Amino acid sequence: MLLGNHVSWIDWAVLQIACPRTVRFAMDEKVFARWYLGWFFKLLGCIPVNMLNITPQSLLDIAKVLDQGEVVALFPEGTMSRNGHLGEFKKDFETVCSHTQCDIVIVPFYMRGLWGSKFSHSSTNLKEVRRRALFRDLVIAFGQEMTKESNAEQVKRCVFDLSVKSWKTHANELQSLGCAWIDTVKRLGSQRAVTDSTGKKLSAERTLVGAISLSKVIQKGNKGQNVGMLLPNSAGGVIANMATILAGKTIVNLNYTASHEALLDAIAQAQLAKVYSSRVFLHKLQQRGIDLTATFADVDVIYLEDVMKEIRKSQQIIRLILVKLLPAKVLKQLYVKHVDNEQAAAILFSSGSEGSPKGVMLSHTNIMANLQQVSDVLNTQESDVIMGSLPLFHAFGLTVTQFLPLIEGIALVCHADPTDALGIGQAVAKNNVTIICGTSTFFRLYSNNKKLSPLMFDSLRFVVAGAEKLNTQVKNAFESKFNKNILEGYGTTETTPVASVNLPDMLDKKTWQIQVGTKEGTVGMPLPGTSFKIVDPDTFIELPTGGEGLILIGGAQIMLGYLNNPEKTEQVIKDINGERWYLSGDKGRLDSDGFLTILDRYSRFAKLGGEMISLSAIELAVLKDFDEEVEVVAVAIADPQKGESIILLYQGELDSREVRKSMLAQGCNPLMVPKRWYQVEAIPKLGSGKTDFSQSKRLALEMINAG
Repeated sequence: MLLGNHVSWIDWAVLQIACPRTVRFAMDEKVFARWYLGWFFKLLGCIPVNMLNITPQSLLDIAKVLDQGEVVALFPEGTMSRNGHLGEFKKDFETVCSHTQCDIVIVPFYMRGLWGSKFSHSSTNLKEVRRRALFRDLVIAFGQEMTKESNAEQVKRCVFDLSVKSWKTHANELQSLGCAWIDTVKRLGSQRAVTDSTGKKLSAERTLVGAISLSKVIQKGNKGQNVGMLLPNSAGGVIANMATILAGKTIVNLNYTASHEALLDAIAQAQLAKVYSSRVFLHKLQQRGIDLTATFADVDVIYLEDVMKEIRKSQQIIRLILVKLLPAKVLKQLYVKHVDNEQAAAILFSSGSEGSPKGVMLSHTNIMANLQQVSDVLNTQESDVIMGSLPLFHAFGLTVTQFLPLIEGIALVCHADPTDALGIGQAVAKNNVTIICGTSTFFRLYSNNKKLSPLMFDSLRFVVAGAEKLNTQVKNAFESKFNKNILEGYGTTETTPVASVNLPDMLDKKTWQIQVGTKEGTVGMPLPGTSFKIVDPDTFIELPTGGEGLILIGGAQIMLGYLNNPEKTEQVIKDINGERWYLSGDKGRLDSDGFLTILDRYSRFAKLGGEMISLSAIELAVLKDFDEEVEVVAVAIADPQKGESIILLYQGELDSREVRKSMLAQGCNPLMVPKRWYQVEAIPKLGSGKTDFSQSKRLALEMINAG
């Protein structure tokens, strides 16, 4: 019995081509009964089944065919995917197996490549983006035999693992970022590609011309492979990043909100002799109290304002004409430096929320694979517009809100400051933005800003939260004010960064089945081509469904490794049956459908009286019955009596006595009640909006020492 995913009308044909034996397919009896198709389906040996009401007799008929030694293929989802992802695996095949007399086997499979074809439910835009001349890259991965006692949950888990192999095979055939971008530019032509809050509006062609011009400067002026950037999310920032890609160099976007020491460490690790920036941007940072003069004392800062003045208009005009007239193949030869796709396209220094930042190396293959994975599940539309407000030094900001719109051909609107709620609201309304990504912290700001009207967010189709746990009160406040659901996702810089996301539920109007895409409290199912394992953190033995343990992430988007740190890379990348898995450091559990729930970081557990206490659980319990205006962070401090004690920092008004009563009334372990409570002006944050746990711990120690 063959069991796998179902994304198009021609899955059966492709599966038959790939299978050396004749396959008999169970199919909808209404389609089977059509006079002009019935003769063909009978010739193929298809088995008619009432998909809306599968009878016991139908299942017995399928079992008899299997007992006759024939191959039968079933699609356990029962209907075609509405979002390119796996739906619920029905248990009907389990009944079929239980009625077979022979010792049959199950062979799981995963098909990749037909989502985005005209035979699928994908958007018109995705069909256009995925079409490449007359050819389409199709990959079918078959798994090891499984016993007929295998259940739906086990088969679906195996199909997820097969998707990793299928997508890796596909990813190895993808172009580099630069080549893929030129194909998109030739398709879009003079259509708007980039808009920013300064008023700049650039077509796809003019954006490419600007990048080509700057790439020549970068190629001549940078002998090393790595190119430093310190720029906001803007048209200039986009052009500089893409110019670096065209030049065959590696982008290193520096975190301007990081400490002086962290920035110096990043510059030294990446061996940056030059950093491209902007006078206007550095001046704005100084106004915010961020003076980088001392940081860049030994670095040659190149200002884009000066560079662009040196590029003659005549050169720009000639390049624009060439971009308009020459085919993509010639433009790639002229303007894209050939690189190995396994070369690092970008080095992103991790947030440093729990320690020293690490340089995460992401290859062209990593990024291209993740862009397609995300675009597929979002089912991007021709009318989509993405809000680029997350900083370019953040993995999400660089890939999902910069590379994705450029390479997938979606309009991009840039706004330099993700905390500027009113400015973002105005940009969304003015440009009819349909997709916005942010952190729980930023969505709190948008909900609390009284000047931000709900009508400003009226055009949004997708609101995606990531990077940190989505606070329930923030989610409720945002959805109540704007009437837009926040879809929570999950990933790390090391996964380029998206690993999973919740999606809207979809209704199949023919079968009236609902494809569940969201489960409250989870971060969704892994993206197509991605898989999760929950293992014991000590033995790495995979845990049964519902078991709580270390989250391992597999997929084509797993990083190359850490810059100049092979030892640390070996600590977080584990080879299992020939596949690379990333050890996330997060504790979680999977349900029977493959939805992931994050419990906490292993580093965010405190040991009190011999028990492991989740700091995130403490924060949730503190806020459960109190004002969403309050922000809190719990930290664990060494305690000679208990091992560790809990200190709570809070921003806003909070009555510790009332909170204690509330926590105990909730049934919380008394050990979870913080030992000390300190009110602070602001909870320490990173530039990405995430809580800075290292700085929070230092602040707690300072307050303890101050008495």
